[in-house]
Amino acid sequence: MVQSIERTMKIIRVLISDEKPAWPISELADATGLPISTLHRFLESMIHYGLVEQEPVTKHYKAGYTWMEIGFLLHDKLNLRTVARPFMEELANEVEESIFLNIPAGTDSIPIEKVESPLKIRIDENLGERIPLTIGAPSKIILALWKTPEITKVVSAQLPETQHQSFIEQLARAKQNGYAVSYGEKTEGTMAVAAPIVGYGSQLVAALSINAPSFRVPDERLSFLIEKVKQKAATISARIGGA
Repeated sequence: MVQSIERTMKIIRVLISDEKPAWPISELADATGLPISTLHRFLESMIHYGLVEQEPVTKHYKAGYTWMEIGFLLHDKLNLRTVARPFMEELANEVEESIFLNIPAGTDSIPIEKVESPLKIRIDENLGERIPLTIGAPSKIILALWKTPEITKVVSAQLPETQHQSFIEQLARAKQNGYAVSYGEKTEGTMAVAAPIVGYGSQLVAALSINAPSFRVPDERLSFLIEKVKQKAATISARIGGA
């Protein structure tokens, strides 16, 4: 495994060098010190994942655009907390509730930043805690923006079969409406409303949520919170290069 990673990185470092825009396999073999048969096997696998591209006419190889996509996503995440924090503070002051920022992590979401409510009775959660993607508004709005096969896999793994259809329909509504709501799914007596944050290429980056005691959110206040979280999520998205 380690040797495979080392060979992959050796190939990529040559392909992204300034020496030439694309490489014939013979010259790539000389530059990497890998046998052509081994190099061809690695290149085929890397092409499959978009890490390498082969020019249709010359058959020369160059780095694929997947690397650019990964770079932009990492850039978004590294800067996300810094960008989001001032807007989270604004939102906390406007709605007087606790504000959380969750990112996807496999089949879970993780809160990476929070701004507490200025009120004495408020919701608090531990940063870094893994929360299944089927629990809570932040997790659900993240899952709602995934592709159907990925959603099906997570739902099948985390929920009883009798709940699959209704939950998937709930996710479809969340995606269409641009927000998710939950009541007491993680902690009894609490509620949350969340909206997605998207970055470059409309890629999902995180979820912004308002978390509050359920008794403070009657129906007439819920619509206010929904609009507020959607507005701030859209603002943060724009600041990190999203739509």
